[in-house]
Formats: sequence, C-alpha cells, structure tokens
Amino acid sequence: MTSLIKGNASGNAGDGDGDANLLINEVVGVPGGIGEAARRARAAAFERWLVPLLPDRPGVALVAVGGLGRRQCAPYGDLDLVLVHAGVPGMDELAPQLWYPIWDAGLRLDHSVRTLAEALSVAQDDVKVALGLLDARYVAGDRELADTLARTAADHWRRTAVRQLPALREITEARWQAHGELAFLLEGDLKEAAGGLRDVGILRAIATAGITDALRPAVRAAHLRLLDTRDALHEQAGRRVDRLVAQERDGVAARLGLRQPAGDAASGAVAPHDGDVLLRRVAGDARTVSHALDDAWRAADRLRSRRRGSDPRPVRRPVARDVVEHDGELVLARTAIGARPDPSLSLRMAAAAATTRLPIARATCEWLAAYCPPLPSPWPPDARAALITLLGAGPGLVPAWETCDRYGLIDGWLPEWTRLRSLPQHNPVHRYTLDRHLVQTAYEASRHTRDVDRPDLLLLGAFLHDIGKGLPGDHSTAGAPLAEAVAARIGLPEPEVALIGTLVRLHLLLPDVATRRDLSDPVTIARVAEAVGDGTTLDLLHALVRADATATGPAAWSDWKGRLVAELVARVRTALDTGVLPAPPAPDPALLDGPLPVVHLTGDRVAVAAADRRGLLATVAGCLALHRLEVLSADASTVDGRALVECRVQPRYGLPPDPIALGGDLRRAVAGDVSVTQRLRGRALAARGSGAAPRVVWHRDAATDAVLLELRAADAAGLLYRVTCALDEAGAQVRAARISTLGGDVVDAFYLVGGWPADDERARLEAAVLAAV
Repeated sequence: MTSLIKGNASGNAGDGDGDANLLINEVVGVPGGIGEAARRARAAAFERWLVPLLPDRPGVALVAVGGLGRRQCAPYGDLDLVLVHAGVPGMDELAPQLWYPIWDAGLRLDHSVRTLAEALSVAQDDVKVALGLLDARYVAGDRELADTLARTAADHWRRTAVRQLPALREITEARWQAHGELAFLLEGDLKEAAGGLRDVGILRAIATAGITDALRPAVRAAHLRLLDTRDALHEQAGRRVDRLVAQERDGVAARLGLRQPAGDAASGAVAPHDGDVLLRRVAGDARTVSHALDDAWRAADRLRSRRRGSDPRPVRRPVARDVVEHDGELVLARTAIGARPDPSLSLRMAAAAATTRLPIARATCEWLAAYCPPLPSPWPPDARAALITLLGAGPGLVPAWETCDRYGLIDGWLPEWTRLRSLPQHNPVHRYTLDRHLVQTAYEASRHTRDVDRPDLLLLGAFLHDIGKGLPGDHSTAGAPLAEAVAARIGLPEPEVALIGTLVRLHLLLPDVATRRDLSDPVTIARVAEAVGDGTTLDLLHALVRADATATGPAAWSDWKGRLVAELVARVRTALDTGVLPAPPAPDPALLDGPLPVVHLTGDRVAVAAADRRGLLATVAGCLALHRLEVLSADASTVDGRALVECRVQPRYGLPPDPIALGGDLRRAVAGDVSVTQRLRGRALAARGSGAAPRVVWHRDAATDAVLLELRAADAAGLLYRVTCALDEAGAQVRAARISTLGGDVVDAFYLVGGWPADDERARLEAAVLAAV
C-alpha cells in the first residue's frame, strides 16, 4: 500500500513522509498501484473517507474536480474539492469542519466554497475554472445541487467554448513556453509540458464542446500510458513529482515492466537503458497528444471564422507546384493526384508547409503516406531541392517536420530516422532528444547560411552531424560514413559527399581545440589547418559549431566559448590563406614595468606579475577560487626574471567579487603571505567532493615546447588550484592550462614544460594529479 501524501497548502503536513504515509493508510485506506483500476480504487477510497466528513445539511454538496473528479487519482496527487451551497447560512463554520480533517490527514488540498451562481460566474470569467468544472462529480451531500452544477457548467461550456478557446490557447502556449515539449525533452514534465496530461484535459474540453472528435482511440491510449507513467513515477520517487528526471527513469521503467528487447543489441547500436525505452514511449504518446491538439485548435479556428460571418466558401490559393492552400491548410492540387504520383511530392509538400508556415491537412498527409511512391536512389533534383528548402525554412521547419513524422513520411525519405527517433541523449547539457536536436540544429544553421559559400551543405551537414549517436565508438567517426551514404542517396556529387563526411567527422574539432588547447601554440593551429584543409570547410564548421551549440542548450555555449572559437578560426584562416602560422601574442607591456607584484583586473581578465618562483600559477588559481571565480584559461610565462600569469575567469555563481578585495588577496598571496595560503588550502580541502573516478590522458607532440596532460573529472570549486599545487609539488612546470566544463564534468588540459616523460615519471605525475582530485 502507498498513499497520497505531500505537504498541504496550510503547512499542516506531518513531520515526515513515513509518518504521513502510515497515517493516511490507517485513516483513509488509499491503495497504491499503477493502472486504471488502481486509480479508480484510490478515488473510491477517498470518496468513502470524505462522505462522513460532511454533515447532513440540505442545500450543501461536496463536489470533486481534478483527478478525483475524473477518478484518476495518482499515488501522491492533490484533492480538488468544491463545497457548493444554495445560499444557506453558516458556511464559514461548516467549511473548516470539512477541510481540517483533510489537512490533518496530511493531504494537499485545493478547495473553494461557492454558491451555484458564484461557481458559474467564476467559470464564465476564468476559462481554467470552466475547464475544471467539466470534471465536477458528486461526492456527498445534496446530489441534485451537485448534478445541477455539473450539468449547467457543461451546458455553459458548450455555448461559450468557441469564444473562450482563444484565451485558453493563449494560456496554454504560455505554459508550453515555460515547460517545453514533452516529446523532445530529456526530463520533461508529464503534466505541464506540451503533449502532457494537461493538454489531454484541453482535448477533453474541446470534445465536450462538440467542435471535433479530439479524443480518438490513439489519444485515449496515449493518455492512459501517460497516467500509468505518472503513477509509476510517484511510487518510484515516494512523493508527488511530475518531472521525469533522469535518475528515476530506470526505476519507473521497471515498475511499468518496460525492458529493452534482447534483439536490439545485435543491430550494432549501443544497448540503451530500460529508461530509454520509457522515454521513447513517453515521446510517442506526447506526440500523439500534441498532434491531436493542433488539429483541434485548427478545427476551432475554422468554426469561429464561420461564425463571424466569413465567406462560407473556402479559399483555394496555389502556393507551390502541386500544392494549394484550402481553408487555411495545404492540400494537393487535383492535377497531382493520379495513378503514378511524383515520388518527390511529399517532400515538396513539406517544403511548402515549412516556407508558408501553414499546416498540411490531415487527409493530405494520410494520402501521401498511402500512395506517394518511394524515392529512387539517387533522388531526383526536385526532391533534393525540396529537402534543402525544408531544412532552411527557419521557424516553419519544426512543425512541418513533426507533421510529416507523425504520418511516417520521414521514414520513407530517410530509413535511418527510425533509429534516431526519440533517442535520448544522456549528456546533461542536452535538452532535446536526438531527433529533435538534429532538426533544431538545421533550424539554427539557417541563421548562418549567408556566412558560408555553400549554405545547402551547411544545412545538410547540420542535420546529419550527430547521425552516429547510439552506435558503438565515437559518434563523429561512426556518423561520417552514414552521412556520406545519405548525401550520396539524395544525389550529391562525390566531392560534396566527401565534404559532408568531413563536416560530420570534424564537427567537434573547433570547440574541443578552442577550449582545451593553447591557441597561441603554432602546433595547435597547424594541426587544425591540416585537418580542415581549406577556408570553405573552415567556414562551414564554424557555422555548424554555433548552430549545434545553440540547439544543444544554454550550457553548451557562452560568450567566452564563442570568442575562443572565433579566435581559433581567425588564426587557422590566416594559416590557410598565407601558409604562415600566426605569431604568439606578445606579453602585456603593463606587466613588465613597475614594482612587483603587479595585478590588473579588467572584465573577465586577471593578470599578475610577480617575482619568479615555483607554484605561482597554483597560488593565483587558489586565490581566484577563494573569490568564487572559475578559471577558463591560464597562461604562465617568464620574461626578464618576472613570472607572468594571465587568466580568463567568470563568476562560479552570483555576482562578481569585490575587485578591491580580490586585488588585495592576490598581491598578498603572490608575495608569499602565509595567512592567505592557509585560507586557500582550507577552502580547497573543504571543496573536495565525490563522483565518478577521474582519468588522466597524455598527448604527445600536441605542443611546441610541452607535453599535454588532460584531466577528466567531476567539476568542483578549487580543482585547478589543487591540481596545479600537486603538479608543482611533483616538480612539473605548468606553462598553460585550459578548462572545459561539460555539464557536471570538466576536461582540464595542462601544458607541462619539457619533453615526453619516461613511463615512471608519467605514472608519478598522474598519481599526484589523481590524488589531488
């Protein structure tokens, strides 16, 4: 047995979840379990418990709305109750007698007390209340009064729904903006996100109004599965939670009996978690709900237009070859429907929908899915041109693509799409599933088409850049031949096919090098120039990097990362154009004059000059950590006996530190003030955390005068200080450091002055670094 316990609106929850669970089981007797039967059993248990709480008084009724009204009670859901009365006195005294036992039982309660007229008046002014009353159901008291409320509310909604739906749609779109799309999110809200349970309620309201058949069998089945998933999530978490977070996925999948089919591992793909199977099912159900709601909104719009007295004859307007706008939707021209339809017809329809931002009629989608023949290999030019137009359509791409995917048209164009659809991405910087990420990257790439010589190849490369994910090995390497196969199938010539493969294989080169390597080192620039080969490819990769990062999520890009990538691109372009590697930047002249120490703080730059001594970089890094600054890059050098340390920083959280306090600590620390050093070490020890085992990777010949030690570990405050201290104590000289943060992990690169160390020396340095982490 589980229960429906969580904190209540008045703060009268029990002392702990365990006590509350025990109390509710004893008092209410609410059963746990997953599925329709369990939800109805919970509703029945609540009703049995609530009935005696209402004194027998004429003209007073207890009405359930929400989950209890629908008999869809979740294991840890709310109680939504309305105490409706016929104007009888004494309600101020009666209502607390009803609500306090519910609060004392540890339940969260949403309640109201209204007359019948008040309830209907509020419903007229507030569309959310109007929808809530559609679920109104008698629980106790005056049954006739409760039935009158439910019947009148439903009748009022049927009469006014067309007028109220625009306000409802505005509220709904604001909710979508806040919570995103459940079908594509890696940690979506099962209730509030687009395609979630809240949207099913809107479909039910539209169906109740008789506008369209919004609750078709596929929608009902998707709704039941989403309810089951929420039940399992509540029981897995032991509390009310609607967001399907990553750490709960496998447990929820197990409760639902979802397992990865044994045969999938043999297909060459990496065997996914059971939670991935759950996520793909949720994505499919959310898509079903979202598509149904899109259809319902359009049906309501057409009905409202007719009621305004518009011309009853639908307008037909040609918008592209074989494509006509009819009553606000795109349909096929009569001449396109024949015994042997053009194989490119579905792609041309999708391109027209994306460019005009008009929806494709459902009947047209069904006809195309049933009768449009498969595309030959290679594709005809019309099909290839339509695909590029579709990918470059900007904001119209995503809805047009989703509509085509809903009816199976995408699988006909790209057989690889079946594997990619709704595939989760487990890196926390990603906000979307793989299929949406690919489409979103193409959309973002359309913003950069004027920056490159071959916008068509940019769009296609952006769309295919992660096609290797889910396969064994590095996804860039695994994806290159797959992308080349797609490019050849759509009819690109061999040189362009090879360029698409290069874009996919190298799409991470620029950000990885920019954030993990010393851009002033000629070896760095030479290797990137050799890999890229020419300026056209470099420009395509630069645009692809920006599109990919924006489509990934806010954690994947920053102004600092953008500047680093742009600096790398500029240096590589100089090398490609002239064949001459750019000279390293000269030291800041301000650091070379005046008495020591010298400290300059400007924006995100911290520069220090001090007497040359070991451990100076570690001291500066620790002082910055003490002031809650993350070091993004650090360079150390010696000029005329002066040790120079230059760092790029950003606040770890909150506002930037006080520059006067930071400057004072830096001057004392580099001068050897023991008190500052003790504070640094105390903070560093306190910052140590736990996580996955760190790893050290060595790179030979990656720099002109140094070897590269790369640390991959969990992110933590003061990590750079601890590692540079360990390297200094082990006798290594660090001339540069590059810090790359990926979600909760970091990849820190340290340039150690000197040649390639012997095996025992590498082992000693590696042990020192890992001990510091």
